[in-house]
Amino acid sequence: MLLADIGNTRIHIYNGKEVIHLSHKEAIEQYADKKLKYITVKHQLKEQLNSLKNWTDISDQIRIKNEYETMGIDRKALCLSHPNGIFVSAGSAITVDLVEEGVYMGGFLLLGLRAYIEAYATISPALKIELDREIVLDRLPVGTREGISYGILNSIKTIIDKHKNRKQLYITGGDGKFLSSFFEEAIFDERLIFLGMQRS
Repeated sequence: MLLADIGNTRIHIYNGKEVIHLSHKEAIEQYADKKLKYITVKHQLKEQLNSLKNWTDISDQIRIKNEYETMGIDRKALCLSHPNGIFVSAGSAITVDLVEEGVYMGGFLLLGLRAYIEAYATISPALKIELDREIVLDRLPVGTREGISYGILNSIKTIIDKHKNRKQLYITGGDGKFLSSFFEEAIFDERLIFLGMQRS
């Protein structure tokens, strides 16, 4: 059975072996006639998704003990992937959630890496930069690009480390592999949301 996580910018489809990342339009065109179960945070697509006879919305089946009313369905699925740990999804936003013995303990949201970069550009054209993906966090930077990149990444790392407390760190999302490189023993797995969907 195909599973899909329909996000704000892309549809991620898991076929049991790999995760395929497509635009909304591409995914609907290529998979409209395939049997598929999905969750979605993209409510603007609801009408179009409902017209796809082979696609089934299983969002109502995704529940985690102690969830809150407005908790994103993708966050719930991610938190169901393992009974214990810190769960990070690094996409349009960065979500960080703590689960102990299958119970949701709380979490927080940060801007996604692209949103951070865009926010700096709104302050001044001089701060419009590309993220330095080679940045080293154990020394202070010299220069605007390095300084902004250091500030973004070190602030994300510091707040996650504050809550980690020897718990296993699981990371997923479009920027997840990159972000995981800043944490020792972090597990990056783009299938985490789908594992949670399977376990619900």
